[in-house]
Amino acid sequence: MSELFSLKGKTALITGSSRGLGFAFAQGLAEHGADVILNGTRPDGLEKAARQLTEKGFRADTLAFDVADEQAVIAAFETLDQQGRQVDILINNAGIQLRKPLTELAAAEWHRVVDTNLTSAFLVGREAAKRMIARGQGGKIINIGSLTSECARATVAPYTVSKGGIKMLTRAMTAEWAAHKIQINAIGPGYMATDMNEALLSNPQFDGWVKSRTPAGRWGLPDELAGAAIFLASKASDYVNGQIIYVDGGMLAVL
Repeated sequence: MSELFSLKGKTALITGSSRGLGFAFAQGLAEHGADVILNGTRPDGLEKAARQLTEKGFRADTLAFDVADEQAVIAAFETLDQQGRQVDILINNAGIQLRKPLTELAAAEWHRVVDTNLTSAFLVGREAAKRMIARGQGGKIINIGSLTSECARATVAPYTVSKGGIKMLTRAMTAEWAAHKIQINAIGPGYMATDMNEALLSNPQFDGWVKSRTPAGRWGLPDELAGAAIFLASKASDYVNGQIIYVDGGMLAVL
C-alpha cells in the first residue's frame, strides 16, 4: 500500500454509517488502515455493521448519538475524550430525504431534513475541529453533498437546500480552519443504488431517466465512492481544501 494513501494510525468517525453510503465509506477507510467509529441512532444496527468489519480483521467501534441534537453531539465527543480517543478523520455522511411539493411542506418537515443533513455537519464538524485545532496536528473533514449541491429537482426542496448548504459550509470551514492544517472537502455522489433510493430504482420511468441522463449509463455503487473518500482522508490531499468532488458517472458534465 502506498504510504501516500495509508490511513494507518488514524481514527475515523463516520456519521450515519450502519448501512448504505456511510458503511461503504467506513469499510473503504478501514481497508486502508484506519480504525473506524460507526455512528447512528440504532445501537443494534451499529453493532451488526461493526461485526461485519471486525470479522474481516478491521477495528470498528460504535458511538450511537443523534447528529442533529447539539447536546448529544457534545456528549459523544466528551465520551471520546474520556476514552482518550481522537478523531483524525470525520465524514459527515448522515442524511435523510423527503419527497413532497413545496406547497405541501410543513415547517417541521423542512427543519427535520435541514437539521439532519446540514446542521448536523456543522455541529459534528465543530466539535471535531475544536479538538483538531487544540492538538495542533491537523485533520480531515469530509462533508457529503449531492448532485443537488449544484442542481435542483422538484419535490426535494429541503434536501436540495441542505446539500447546497453543505457545499458552502465546506468553504466556510476552509476559510476558518485551513490555517490549522485541517483539510475540509466534500464528495457529491450521483444517483447511487442504495436502500434510500430503492423506490426510485424500482420505478422503470425514473430508472430509465437516470441511465439515459448519466454518460456512464448506470447507477453508481456505494463502494465506488470509497476512492474519493480515501484520497480526501489521506496525505495525498494535504493541499486540497474547500473542494467538492462529484462521483456521478458524468451526469453534471453534460446537458
